[in-house]
Amino acid sequence: MLRERPSSFSTAEDIMNTVSGLFSARVLLTAHELGVFEVLDRGPQSPAKVAMAIGSDPRATDRLLNALVALGLIEKKDGLLTNGPIASMHLVPEKPGFLAGLSHTAHLWESWSTLTQAVKTGKCMERPAVNDAGSAWLSSFIAAMHWRAVRQAPRVVPLVDVPENGRVLDVGGGSGAYSAEFARRGKNVRAVVFDLPNVLPLTRSYLEREGVSHLVDTVPGDYLTDNFPAGFDVVFLSAIIHSNPPEANVRLFERCAAALAPGGVLVVQDFIMEPSRTAPIFGAFFALNMLVGTCGGDTFTENEVAEWMREAGLDPGALSDTGVGTGLMIGKKPAE
Repeated sequence: MLRERPSSFSTAEDIMNTVSGLFSARVLLTAHELGVFEVLDRGPQSPAKVAMAIGSDPRATDRLLNALVALGLIEKKDGLLTNGPIASMHLVPEKPGFLAGLSHTAHLWESWSTLTQAVKTGKCMERPAVNDAGSAWLSSFIAAMHWRAVRQAPRVVPLVDVPENGRVLDVGGGSGAYSAEFARRGKNVRAVVFDLPNVLPLTRSYLEREGVSHLVDTVPGDYLTDNFPAGFDVVFLSAIIHSNPPEANVRLFERCAAALAPGGVLVVQDFIMEPSRTAPIFGAFFALNMLVGTCGGDTFTENEVAEWMREAGLDPGALSDTGVGTGLMIGKKPAE
């Protein structure tokens, strides 16, 4: 939830239990990266056969498999290994419940490993921009964002009033999950996903899968530099502002305001922080994720977002709790 705080650490064991959580996470991610669950989906396998299939050292692979058994993700009987029910459902590629975004989590492991250096220097690790990223990285990133968005959209979209025959601009919309929800719920609502040229083929694939490609258009561009089409009733920014430094968000809000029809609204969903910047807890963590993953990104407070809206000529409303761990703020453009 938006304001939830963690239970406090009360013993040395609490601290050590938190730190040792890295073991389970790393075992799972390594098995995912090596394709262990995909191999075990073919039927019971010996450790030696698994090692041969994934091209790994047999003795080391046996240790990894034993750890997966200990975690309860795979099962071992008479020396043969199979996926457990949860692994079979969520960790095997091509299954309907597959967590395709796990590869993005593995990428996050790499960037979070630079946190100590980032805190010392205040600088992020150099990495390609999204429009220069390879297809594997991009696919895993969009998949991770889509997994979260399809679960949040049914809770978030009803909080936004879209008029009949309304138009929604989904800036940096990625998979188009929110655009799809706006189009499905609204009365003759059409949406436009504005995103980078290398993202939009993925967007169209997701929209076709959802059966809403006829209701959602795509427009290529860079939201940091390009102007948007005009005449929209809603401009939607979900999980966008945390990637940018404040000055970039000021310019972004100005272009969003220009894209609105008179009386239209800019809707911002993000980890919007309390003045102390210590809650919500995931927002505090995510500020560090932006430290290691972007050059200038951060999580921002309600007052900061409201001020950017005012600078863009919009009238900001109060912060709302979406019920999915994020905050929602709406800024209205004056009617002419």
